[in-house]
Amino acid sequence: MSYEFFIARRYFKSKRKTGFISLITYISIGGVTIGVAALIIVLSIMNGFENEVRERFLGFDAHIRLQAFHNQGIKNYENLLAQVEKVEHVVAAVPYITDKAMIKVGKSTEGILIKGTDQNRIADVTDLVANIVYGDLDLSEKEVEYSRKPLPGIILGRQLADRLEAFELDQKIIVMSPKGVNLPFAMPSVKVFRLTGLFETGMFEFDNAVGLVSIEAAQKLTKMGNQVHGIEIKLDDMDEASAVSKNLNETLGYPYYTITWFEMHRNLFSWMKLEKLAMFVILSLIIMVAAFNIVSSLIMIVMEKTKEIGILKSMGATTKSVMKIFMIEGLVIGVGGTLMGGILGYLVCWSQLKYEFISLPSDIYFINFLPILMETTDFIFISVASIGLCFLATIYPALRASKLDPVLAIRYE
Repeated sequence: MSYEFFIARRYFKSKRKTGFISLITYISIGGVTIGVAALIIVLSIMNGFENEVRERFLGFDAHIRLQAFHNQGIKNYENLLAQVEKVEHVVAAVPYITDKAMIKVGKSTEGILIKGTDQNRIADVTDLVANIVYGDLDLSEKEVEYSRKPLPGIILGRQLADRLEAFELDQKIIVMSPKGVNLPFAMPSVKVFRLTGLFETGMFEFDNAVGLVSIEAAQKLTKMGNQVHGIEIKLDDMDEASAVSKNLNETLGYPYYTITWFEMHRNLFSWMKLEKLAMFVILSLIIMVAAFNIVSSLIMIVMEKTKEIGILKSMGATTKSVMKIFMIEGLVIGVGGTLMGGILGYLVCWSQLKYEFISLPSDIYFINFLPILMETTDFIFISVASIGLCFLATIYPALRASKLDPVLAIRYE
């Protein structure tokens, strides 16, 4: 143990002539503790919300979409599917068709986004089956009493179904598409479906406007023949989306291009990252306030220990050694506060994960509890930033202590 560390420890533990100095020291430790804990808790909550939103988007959507330029349909998509599924990291792929349409149930009419998909493949790409809250995933044609011919199934978002008052299985659903209507008096494409289920993802844009039908039914409704709009792709690791997207673009070339899950929702996830950075900067001000307390505390300690510093320098202590003594004392405050703040933040987050004592109104949010996701990198980054700020706070008081003239310091002793 160096003598600088030994003296710094003695200074820290010794009783002050002025008790106010000790109070400021403890306030500094408390400020660092609260600042670090607040940062950990807030960033963990934001991580939790971001993870929930990402999981729900990707539970209904894919990691990558493969499309053709200029909204061209993709012909012979079965061969393209087989080619895509051979690419590294690709788990499954499914063709899709999306188009705007009108839906009519009884006297109620609403706008809708029709999505055609392959019933046998959709469960491998999305979590749609887990999101069905009523009925089943059945898009096949089936005979019903009110129709002379078999009708294909349709699954609606729960909020859309609520507005349309579509609650009964096999209920008659009429969908009209303007696709192919070029003449002033031409009739839109109309197809009758039967309600087979309702899904609820918790995401308003899906639950409020989407209806799922089979690829064959969507092709007839939108008059696409044997074409699809694109292929949805699921990966074994969502973080590989950019690399796989680049690989597919290079392999397939024109007229195909890909779009990743992040690009599909760029605005939302970019906003979340910016918000997380902003909260880190704002809450770091708490630690900066504590750092100023450290500065004032060390300056008053220097004033109180003027005689001792003079004696040390007269005994041969170098300027560097005196600086080191007060830097160590300031770092003890910073490291101690950071450690206690990390433990406090972890305990609060763990308690919320374990007991979910903070709940959210389920009619406003898509979950009924406050989500938490603790990341090791956040703990490391916050700790480094906190200790770094505390270290910077020790520089001025340490310099002031090191520049004391030993003769002046002990003149009247």
